[in-house]
Amino acid sequence: MDGCVPRPIADAVLLPYSVGIMARVIEPANDELSVVEPELEAELPPEEEELAEEAAADEEEPSGDTALVPYDPLQRYLAEIRRYPLLTPEEEHELAVRYKEYKDIEAAYRLVTANLRLVVMIARSYQRAFRNLLDLIQEGNIGLMEAVRNFDPYRGIRFPSYAVWWIRAYIIRYIMNNWRMVKIGTTQAQRKLFFNLQREKERLEAEGFTPGPKLLAQHLGVKEEEVVEMEQRMAARDLSLDMPLDENEEEGGTFLDFIADKGTTAEEEVATAEYRRLISEKMAEFAKTLKGKEQVIFSKRLLAEEPLTLQEIGDQYGISRERVRQLENRLKKKLKEYLLRELKGGKDLEARVLDEG
Repeated sequence: MDGCVPRPIADAVLLPYSVGIMARVIEPANDELSVVEPELEAELPPEEEELAEEAAADEEEPSGDTALVPYDPLQRYLAEIRRYPLLTPEEEHELAVRYKEYKDIEAAYRLVTANLRLVVMIARSYQRAFRNLLDLIQEGNIGLMEAVRNFDPYRGIRFPSYAVWWIRAYIIRYIMNNWRMVKIGTTQAQRKLFFNLQREKERLEAEGFTPGPKLLAQHLGVKEEEVVEMEQRMAARDLSLDMPLDENEEEGGTFLDFIADKGTTAEEEVATAEYRRLISEKMAEFAKTLKGKEQVIFSKRLLAEEPLTLQEIGDQYGISRERVRQLENRLKKKLKEYLLRELKGGKDLEARVLDEG
């Protein structure tokens, strides 16, 4: 199971989607998931398994004896997962140990199928942020399979208590990546704001406070600038730069026409080329004033594409590396004074040329 989810487990989770929904290929994501493992003493409450079962059981499968009705893939999937029994803590631990020690695919298969209802319950809590519940369930199922792959049964916690973090991480990542064409949040703080900003605003307003950026930042534990930025992102809609400004004019201007070009203008390119030509001429004139060691250091070290080392020049003249370094520093000082004298007012250009050298 190194690097991928075993085929039998994937089949158990994704096969129900073959009726009405085509399973899509999940590729590894470049961004890292924020998965916080629960404390060792964390124990899944007994009521949670009951809630998971009730959440799925309240959706009744359409009867085949009734008249023709539109097919509902969600109802079909909920009916499908009710076929898999829940596990006792002892069975759960035994299966987890079998997979951990012997890579028993059948054990992993049972761990996944027994917790599919837990994924449905968690996905429903995010349905307000993303309407397509089936997509959330499918992402949560991938997180569930990842939890099986990483679960350590010897840490003393229940598997559902551990799996819930992986399920939520995959669902949250999916919502953030598909909320809009342009991603709204990529950092942990932005994801936190995305899900909690509006809720915190409503809570503060109910308590009689004005939910300003500073107060929201204090309550959510983020920077004030991040709150302002997220409010602006969520309030604005996606716009295409190629969209015409006037829909009635096919050949009118677009938003792209009003975005400043940060590249250099033609005048700046001509000026830069002229400066470089002038510098080259002055450098050539400066080289004619040098003799002996300084000329070698200037041509073979300061101007060469593959400069000689201090040791190589020192060996050539029988002096130490430190002495060559002193001569080089003195030569740079002379060059600076020469350029400042010859190019009055060209201090910025001179400094740039020295940095390139």
